[in-house]
Amino acid sequence: MILSPSPWWGTIPSLGAALGYALLALHPTRLAAGKLNALVAVVWLLHGLALAANQFGGGVMRFGFAPALSFTAWLVFTLYAIETRLYPQLRARASLVGLGAATVLLALLFPGTPHLASGSRWLPLHGSLGLVSYGLLAAAVLHGWLTQRAEASMRKGHPGDITLPLLALERLTFRLVAAAFAMLSATLLAGWWFSEQGLMQGWVWNHKTLFTLLSWLALAVLLWGRLTQGWRGRFAIRMLYAAATLLLLGYVGSHFVLEVILARA
Repeated sequence: MILSPSPWWGTIPSLGAALGYALLALHPTRLAAGKLNALVAVVWLLHGLALAANQFGGGVMRFGFAPALSFTAWLVFTLYAIETRLYPQLRARASLVGLGAATVLLALLFPGTPHLASGSRWLPLHGSLGLVSYGLLAAAVLHGWLTQRAEASMRKGHPGDITLPLLALERLTFRLVAAAFAMLSATLLAGWWFSEQGLMQGWVWNHKTLFTLLSWLALAVLLWGRLTQGWRGRFAIRMLYAAATLLLLGYVGSHFVLEVILARA
């Protein structure tokens, strides 16, 4: 349902997470390191509670474009929080908190389509694999953007703007690409196997499957080119962006059309 009322146990964490993201965006320099880390942890927890409450509350699982975006933003924020412990030079919090606030509110307004939990015990596993692949690929896109920014700073002669050595950023980017490719492969294999066993209808030849396969193929070619041809720089990052766009169109795009455009029509 669209714009359906959410229970208080989903609404309160969502609004609290959005407020926390706003505080992180507006006043990061006014907080001491300990208070800033504590606020990051609270926002992360509230966002996670909002996802769990809105998606699994009341014995009903929901799937939709907004919950997928919200989970993706939460997972990217999680990875970023972990990485900043290892690489304090990383600076992308402003972009992430804006994305987090927008997606958590969007998921509150558009909670997705309900699916009965008893419909298939394999549906949560298949959906979870897909969402994790979304999150990992989104994290790779973030690191690709940081790589491009570092490269541009080097060309302009502004070394102070570089958050992390270029080679380190590239390694992190392609590790995330490899992880996203592995998870997306598991998602496709699980969908195919479950449908072949009659456990769920997970392999249907439609535009969502086509875009997902094209994204998987683009990632496979990118990793092959990186390993055998040494692809790097703008060309490799643009291929990463293309793969992410295809995957975004495959699930989020199709559900946006179904839930918003067609529903309003």
